[in-house]
Amino acid sequence: MSRGNVRAAGLVVWREEGRRLEVLLVHSPRYDEWGFPKGHLDPHETLQECAVREVAEETGELVVVGQPLGVVRYRLRDGRRKHVSYWASSAATPDGAWSRVRRVPSAASADEIDETRWMSVRDAEKALAHDRDREVLGRLVDQWKDSRLDTWTVLLVRHARARARKSWKGSEATRPLTVGGAVQAVGMGSLFSAYGVEQLVSSPWERCRATLASYAERGGIEVDLHEELTEAAHERRKRPVRDLVAAALSRPTRPTAICTHRPVLPTVVATLLDRAPHALRRTVPDKDPFLRTGEMLVVHCARRARHGPVVVAVERVRAVEDE
Repeated sequence: MSRGNVRAAGLVVWREEGRRLEVLLVHSPRYDEWGFPKGHLDPHETLQECAVREVAEETGELVVVGQPLGVVRYRLRDGRRKHVSYWASSAATPDGAWSRVRRVPSAASADEIDETRWMSVRDAEKALAHDRDREVLGRLVDQWKDSRLDTWTVLLVRHARARARKSWKGSEATRPLTVGGAVQAVGMGSLFSAYGVEQLVSSPWERCRATLASYAERGGIEVDLHEELTEAAHERRKRPVRDLVAAALSRPTRPTAICTHRPVLPTVVATLLDRAPHALRRTVPDKDPFLRTGEMLVVHCARRARHGPVVVAVERVRAVEDE
């Protein structure tokens, strides 16, 4: 009897050896089969957090989430449907703020995973136990052949939940997060870690600055404050916001989170749409408020030879909240 869908997540960890693409596979002794590192969600965990945790447990590799590779769906023996979300992940990920924030989990038991191995694409195609995994591998290879696999990531963030305007007697610049918003900001930090965020850019107004403060403190980095991201500055001039976001999307950089306010988001989204291919535009919100509090657009960009920078994927994600 079906008891609902089962959600899981994993990463296809890749590296280049000379001109050859290799991927990291794990072997399950229970089923005697090779596959990508993956696993089920823990309570109050996002798919992205699950993916990086499972890779660490099963392979010992500390990596970050790259571009999405789609969702594999299949039926389990008990009738339930299993949905496994996959992302690409480069093995060449230097330690930084993200690794200082992240909790390193315990290694998987030998009964669960008894071997990990780097394989060429050809060897992996032969070793993988399921056609559905070969389809995921094929998507990765297609991106690699098209010079769209090596990406940089920009997170366009709306601040966490703040005190209501009508209940705050101070200035807009000092309106703080609620208690729940502060908790939400910690959860957002776990997502920042999953995506490997190394640079923090924010409106200096309190609710935006506080959204990034916990991650900055735990990661040992500074928040770069930009007056142009405030509601007041944006109301006067929108061009500086467009320039700031356009630069992040156009130049390879360390993963960056840019935190701003709801009234600024139309300009942020319009700048993204200017650089997003037509096929991706349906993944970008098209109506106000664009993002809920604590929500973010994760934009994956690549630099293609002779074509310049291009947006290859856009995700809309939000931290899990306690019920």
